[in-house]
Amino acid sequence: MAGKITIYTDGGARGNPGPAGIGVVLKFGGQERTFKKYIGETTNNQAEYQAVILGLEKAKELGADEIDLFLDSELVQQQLIGQYRVKDKDLAPLFVKVWNLSLGFKKIKYVHIRRTDNKLADKLVNRAIDEAEKI
Repeated sequence: MAGKITIYTDGGARGNPGPAGIGVVLKFGGQERTFKKYIGETTNNQAEYQAVILGLEKAKELGADEIDLFLDSELVQQQLIGQYRVKDKDLAPLFVKVWNLSLGFKKIKYVHIRRTDNKLADKLVNRAIDEAEKI
């Protein structure tokens, strides 16, 4: 499958840093696939980046060549479009990983959205953390 995929990502930590999870929603060709993952103790911003990475990796596996990626972290979105510099030493390697993954696509667009418009990805984050805390 090649073509365009729409991705919604979210990452969050309970406490900052704290137990963290990521959620990804991929929409393509009338289909929707969701992914969630507990990622251990990290910060909110690191979790946001890890969600973007997972989303891009899954889109690559599906053979996408165009991406519209929606996320509710303004900081991460502004860094990815080059408006903000990445000053945090822990975010820099995650930024580089996203940058390298993005080179595999013909076109990629990062769009900041309100948290209220990102409910499914947010729900996946919380579910990942809840499931990990039950263990």
